[in-house]
Amino acid sequence: MKRSRILLTVCLLIASQIAHAGTTPLTPHTAEYQVNYGSIELGRARYILSVGDSNQFHYRFDSDVSLLMLSDQRHIRSEFTLEGNQLVPMRYSVERTGTGPNFREQIAFAKGQNVVHSRYKDERAKFPYDGQLFDPLMVQLQFRIDMEANKKELHYTMVKEGEIDDYGFNIVGKERVNIDSGSYQTLKFEVKRDSTKRQTFFWMAPEMSYLPIRLTHFEKGSKQLDITLLNYKYQPKTTTAIRESNQATHITDKAANSNADN
Repeated sequence: MKRSRILLTVCLLIASQIAHAGTTPLTPHTAEYQVNYGSIELGRARYILSVGDSNQFHYRFDSDVSLLMLSDQRHIRSEFTLEGNQLVPMRYSVERTGTGPNFREQIAFAKGQNVVHSRYKDERAKFPYDGQLFDPLMVQLQFRIDMEANKKELHYTMVKEGEIDDYGFNIVGKERVNIDSGSYQTLKFEVKRDSTKRQTFFWMAPEMSYLPIRLTHFEKGSKQLDITLLNYKYQPKTTTAIRESNQATHITDKAANSNADN
């Protein structure tokens, strides 16, 4: 039985290494994060990427956080396609519930009509369609694609809350991040801002297709938000790894029983 467990562990390690080696930012996956306000635990957030027919991707974000009597639940959805190394947005939606006013946001990227329709709360707006315009959720994946392609200019424009926003990022440098879920070799980034009163840093793991590992936000030098990776899995690889590991266990157990009988 000990030999069986050892072989199972080896199979899982090999399968894990193969899964990482064959992944890209667009490999279907799930990643769950712990959300803290300073040192206070607020709740969890989860990203899920899936792909359907006609090369159409579905990216979703769900969060449920609370502090004392305050609560905030968000469900964000993004649909897009891929052309070369460029993501092409289609639809985006946000539904927020909890303490305070609830609201919704919807964006439709009508490429054929050369227009972007936006509705934030009760306000509607239209913007000219631009091939470099993203929604706030999918831009994370475009960022990861660009990093794998060694792109130097990390600047993105997106439709957000009824407006057009520009975001730029600086590479701070390599840094090892040690959190509860493990130790990761990462690349650290900072959001470009004119003022140092607000600072946002995030860390991504190059060996994991630049999967986000941690995000920390400061207001006037005080840590306000800290988000850390709890767990992740790549959908197509995980199922295969489990099936192959179970098969390996069955084979080795059968062999061990046969040897014991002999």
